[in-house]
Amino acid sequence: MNKKLLLVLSIIALGLLVYNVTLVDFDHPFVGDSIVACIGIMTSLCAIVLLLIYATSKKIARRLKDR
Repeated sequence: MNKKLLLVLSIIALGLLVYNVTLVDFDHPFVGDSIVACIGIMTSLCAIVLLLIYATSKKIARRLKDR
């Protein structure tokens, strides 16, 4: 996966995160459609973390290969 694809996927995940935050009813966050938005927020955060872990592992692999 190259850097451009990683960046595009991160931007998409960040956009979904922002969109889902706007859908949450903060008075009742675990009722109705707000729970779906909360799940969407958590999945977006997980996707961002996984992409960052992948990028870090690629950097480590590249440095070990250069040795």
